[in-house]
Amino acid sequence: MEKKRDNFRDHGKSRKEHPFEKYRKSKPEPGKSEAGKEEISGSRKRDAANRPKSPGPPKEIRLNRYIANSGVCSRREADDYIVAGHVTVNDKQVKEVGTKVTYSDVVRFKGQRLNPEKKVYLLLNKPKDYITTVDDPYAKRTVMDLVRSSCRERIYPVGRLDRHTTGLLLFTNDGELTKKLTHPSHKVIKIYQATLDRPLEKAGLETLASGIELDDGPVQVDEISWIDETDKSQVGIQLHSGKNRIIRRMFKHLDYKVVKLDRVFFAGLTKKNLPRGKWRFLNEKEINRLKMNIFR
Repeated sequence: MEKKRDNFRDHGKSRKEHPFEKYRKSKPEPGKSEAGKEEISGSRKRDAANRPKSPGPPKEIRLNRYIANSGVCSRREADDYIVAGHVTVNDKQVKEVGTKVTYSDVVRFKGQRLNPEKKVYLLLNKPKDYITTVDDPYAKRTVMDLVRSSCRERIYPVGRLDRHTTGLLLFTNDGELTKKLTHPSHKVIKIYQATLDRPLEKAGLETLASGIELDDGPVQVDEISWIDETDKSQVGIQLHSGKNRIIRRMFKHLDYKVVKLDRVFFAGLTKKNLPRGKWRFLNEKEINRLKMNIFR
């Protein structure tokens, strides 16, 4: 622990770049991210081209397509499995190629129920004053309003950001990945940029770096630093805790108020070329890294 404190004492002298510099550099400037606009625009065009023209799923689809969408096999292979008697629809064996089903039907392959929805992974740069919820009749604005037209699949947010917190929020319909990203044992890294109501004193910085005790237990940050030596009210915090409103409660414990809070890094994902209020689909490399537990 003494070594960590020495690092803060030498801050600004031995370090050439503070630990949050690369995330701050990746933050797009409002109105100036032309590359980001082109990237997102291109992504939207590709996504629109790949999505069906209808606003929702068709009333009926071929059974082989239903099976293929579930990730079991190709359509051609699905036909072979149907003929071989490995598929049931609503607990009745089906052997006829060309059979059509609806999304409300219960389709099983070798006894296992299938989910025909393809997996979707979407990243949003959440604005302020949006509630992180799938459905709240009392909320004026929710994060679902921002991504509602993104895809026909039913996606939901991974974790949550409170109403006044901005930044990265991941959406998916991949339940297995959601459990992985939200379970404390996986220690998913999150980095926040906090703006306080007054400069953070060195003593407060060292206290948070050493760990503090809150009402619901101890809290340990992975790293904390002033973002700008000339404005010590700007603080970068890296941690993997998933406790509710943890950043705000940490500073409140030391009698500081968080004026602004922005999540700039989540599970290896950054806000690069993603303006506030906009979303994009993850690319294949990003998805694979998440599935392989590479969260840095």
